[in-house]
Amino acid sequence: MKEKKIGVYPGSFDPITNGHLDIIKRASKLFDEVIVLVAYNSSKTNNRFSVKERVEMINDAIKDMNNVRCDSYDGLTINFAKMNNAKFLIRGLRVVSDFDYEWSLAASNEFIDHEIEMVFLMAKKENTFISSSNIIELASMGVDVSKLVPSKVNEYLISMNKNK
Repeated sequence: MKEKKIGVYPGSFDPITNGHLDIIKRASKLFDEVIVLVAYNSSKTNNRFSVKERVEMINDAIKDMNNVRCDSYDGLTINFAKMNNAKFLIRGLRVVSDFDYEWSLAASNEFIDHEIEMVFLMAKKENTFISSSNIIELASMGVDVSKLVPSKVNEYLISMNKNK
């Protein structure tokens, strides 16, 4: 029996954007299963949304993708991948500076487990300027970001700004 190709797409997704969704959709064509992993990041203490809220937003955005699911994990992504029989970590690259960070991360992951492969997908040019932090900043200034995020995320952003 052929082994399932499982890829994990980790990130903070604070919040998920249409750029992230593009990577997820494209990855879903390459893998039998894609797990979008909301990873706890102790260096990011200024998260706008709770892990529970981020998982809810992602689940809403991926609800029509049969081979994609979302999970969260407080630990090394490599350990999560092993627990889920995933052999691939999926990463999106928007700009050159992303490559520097991802190169270092890939080397660290290789050191931990050389059997896990990193798979990099380039952002489409229309998504290169979209980042979660840009979305938060624009939305907080009253800019309509509905074309840059899934509808559930937009609802959360509108609600967040009304409660300021």
